[in-house]
Amino acid sequence: MSKKDYYTLLGISKNSNNIEIKKAYKRLAMKYHPDRNKDKNAEKRFKEIKEAYEILSDNKKRNAYDQYGHEAFNQSYDNNFSSETSFSDIFGDVFGDIFGDNRNKNVNKGSDLKYNIELNLEDIIKGVNKEINIQTFIKCKYCNGKGTKKGSLPINCLTCNGKGQIQIKRGFFTFQQTCPKCNGGGKIIKNACNYCKSNGRIKKFKNLSIKIPKNLNDGDTVRITGEGEAGKRGGLSGDLYIKIKIKEHSIFKRDNNNLYCEIPINFTTAVLGGEIEVPTLHGRIKLKIPPETQTGKLFRMKGKGIKSLNNKFKGDLLFKVIIETPVNLTERQKKIIYNFDQTINNNYLNKNTPKINNFIRNIKIFLNNLK
Repeated sequence: MSKKDYYTLLGISKNSNNIEIKKAYKRLAMKYHPDRNKDKNAEKRFKEIKEAYEILSDNKKRNAYDQYGHEAFNQSYDNNFSSETSFSDIFGDVFGDIFGDNRNKNVNKGSDLKYNIELNLEDIIKGVNKEINIQTFIKCKYCNGKGTKKGSLPINCLTCNGKGQIQIKRGFFTFQQTCPKCNGGGKIIKNACNYCKSNGRIKKFKNLSIKIPKNLNDGDTVRITGEGEAGKRGGLSGDLYIKIKIKEHSIFKRDNNNLYCEIPINFTTAVLGGEIEVPTLHGRIKLKIPPETQTGKLFRMKGKGIKSLNNKFKGDLLFKVIIETPVNLTERQKKIIYNFDQTINNNYLNKNTPKINNFIRNIKIFLNNLK
């Protein structure tokens, strides 16, 4: 089933600014959060709203969504989406915006990672699976990410009673602040794991199989949720961002969804016309060259380019004709060309070379104007 439009979910227009996006999210999140709304569909609606907010509140992700739609994040939320945002987090964030509360809502979350990958044009056209090897923090297998020795468990912080936040009263208002004892983690480790030293994670290389969707552009980014650094002591993992770099191609040059190709043709074909074979994304086809074709002439095949990721619009395939000057001529061939040239130069009014004649005429006008 297709996903709903993120702007529609938040009830905002595509021109909404970040403040309007945040206000819409807070209003709907407080309405549909499962801690407050016991309707059986509330949790599903809340997840949709949170997902929409996470994309539209980030400028890079929003730009990718505006250009490619949900396809830009086809790996981002499959079964990894988390709704672990408490109602107090939303409530506190509303007042934090007003009174400057800078608390960290997830101090143990792992960092996001970036990885640059180079792909051929063929990979972009078809889509491809790529194996990559990255160095990152992974969950410590000896303590299962808890950060404690075997047989030992973290204990609740007595200062914040395991909540990671403490409340401070200022007049009529009550504010939440990160607990200074546990740094917001809510837990205290007394018997640290010997391998990860209480971090719950260790640094290692890991292999990943990455699915690259087709029809991406150079510079696009693919987000893979949960494949960044593992969080400390069971915290959420960060995300992995794959930045696409398309290698220079031996035949085609790409401009958005259009493909350009320079086709060399011989002198005879340019003068007399004929048919040549040209490459397309679906194999070779015949291209008819009319007589007296000039070098640089552009032939366009509509809808034979690359399909847009978002709106399924197909670009065009354009062929630029380049007339190749013959090389390594024999004496006989040179004589034939010389005789041919004599017939052109002796032609009445030089009708065979109108561009040359026009250029010579413009030179004369220019030089006379200088006198």
